[in-house]
Amino acid sequence: MQVKKYLVLGVLFLLPLSMYIFFASGKDNFGRLPVLTENVKEIDNFSSPEKDTVTLKNSITILGFFGNDPLANKVNAFNLAHKIYKKNRGFNDFQVVILQPEGSEEDSMDLKNKLSEIAETDRWKFVFGTKEEIQSVFKSLNSEYLLMPDFSSPYIFIIDKNGNLRGRDDDEDVGKLYGFDARDFAEINNKMDDDVKVILAEYRLELKKYKADREI
Repeated sequence: MQVKKYLVLGVLFLLPLSMYIFFASGKDNFGRLPVLTENVKEIDNFSSPEKDTVTLKNSITILGFFGNDPLANKVNAFNLAHKIYKKNRGFNDFQVVILQPEGSEEDSMDLKNKLSEIAETDRWKFVFGTKEEIQSVFKSLNSEYLLMPDFSSPYIFIIDKNGNLRGRDDDEDVGKLYGFDARDFAEINNKMDDDVKVILAEYRLELKKYKADREI
C-alpha cells in the first residue's frame, strides 16, 4: 500500500515536469512562416488622412493595392475585412495598409466607411503616394505578380515587423506563394488565415520569451 502511494505521488510530480520539458524543448521548432523577400521598401513617405506616419517596421502589416478605383475592389476588401482584419485587429502590432494613388482619396474613404460596418477601422489604413512610389514598393516585394495598369493588385501580402515579405515556399498548389488572392474567398479563409495565425503566434511566443527572460 505504501509503495502504491509513493508511485502515485511520483507520477503526479513527474508528469507535469515531463510535459514542461517536452514543450520547452520543442519551442525552438515552432513553425515559422518563411521569409520570401527581405527589406520591402518602406512606406513612410506616403501620406495619411489621419496625418500620422505609417510604416512597415515594427508592425505586422497586411499590405494591399486597390488602385485608381478602390470601390471596384470592394469585394476583395470585404473578404479581407471579414476573414483577416476583424478577428486580428485586437493584436497591438497588427495593421492593414492599402497603398493608393494620389487622387483616389475620396473613394478610398468611402470604402473605409463601408468597412466600418464590419469592424472598427482604427487599424485599417489607406495611405497615398505617387504612381511611381507605388510601383517602387510593389517591385520591392520581388514577387511573381504584376501590378495592374490602374495600380491595383488582387494579391494581399504579409509583411513582418522587420519589413520582410512572408509567405509559403512549399505551397501544395503553386510552390512559392508570395501573396493571397483576395478575389478567392477560400484562399483568404484558409491559406491566408492560417498563415496570419502562424506569424501572430510566432510573435506572441517571442513576446512571452522576452518577458520570461526579463523576470529571471
